[in-house]
Amino acid sequence: MYFGMFDPTIILLLPAIIFAFVAQAKVQRAYGIYAKVRNRKGITGARAARIILDSNGLSGVGIEMTKGRLTDNYDPRKKILRLSPDVYSGASIAAVSIAAHESGHALQHAEKYKPLAIRNTIVPAVNVGSFLSWPLLLIGIVAISAGYYFEGNLVFDIGIIFFICVIIFHTVTLPVEFNASRRAIAQLVGLGIVYDEESGGAKKVLSAAAMTYVAALAMAIANLLRILLIRGRE
Repeated sequence: MYFGMFDPTIILLLPAIIFAFVAQAKVQRAYGIYAKVRNRKGITGARAARIILDSNGLSGVGIEMTKGRLTDNYDPRKKILRLSPDVYSGASIAAVSIAAHESGHALQHAEKYKPLAIRNTIVPAVNVGSFLSWPLLLIGIVAISAGYYFEGNLVFDIGIIFFICVIIFHTVTLPVEFNASRRAIAQLVGLGIVYDEESGGAKKVLSAAAMTYVAALAMAIANLLRILLIRGRE
């Protein structure tokens, strides 16, 4: 049984790795371009989020600044929307687009959007799975190599099950993120935060960001295929 850099199945990862690099590059490029383009109304990301939330009856959702770059997120447990400094204070097309996207998650949460509810439900299992899957796979490989075929395959198979939980999470994440982006564009235009002619830039920023989630799923699937090929060897 091969593993690591000498394992020929690593070739399966190359397309996914390339895809991930391209997706990340597109995000950085789109964000870099539209972070420099000020929206014509001069509305900051924090203000855009507040307008969207209040207009949808979510005045109880808080907005606060968080550290980092592109670290924006919505916490459904505390009902807080956290925006990175450039998004919180920035008045660019990119800033209001990202703020609107995260606001879209708050709207999903309030409406009990099923894919989001499923994702939030499986998060604990996914956290365990992502933490234990690779150690279990490695332990299984070592045990099989040592001649403990039954025990090794059993541990290896448990690792596969945990890894599949991670793939399910990535799969459910796609409709959640795409839906949040669609809501974002509708809210930005519908509430007059950006003009129609500015929505094209917002769509480019959010479309590029969505590709990173597709890339994450592709990488997880490629890893699963590699794991299954390894499973079939002794």
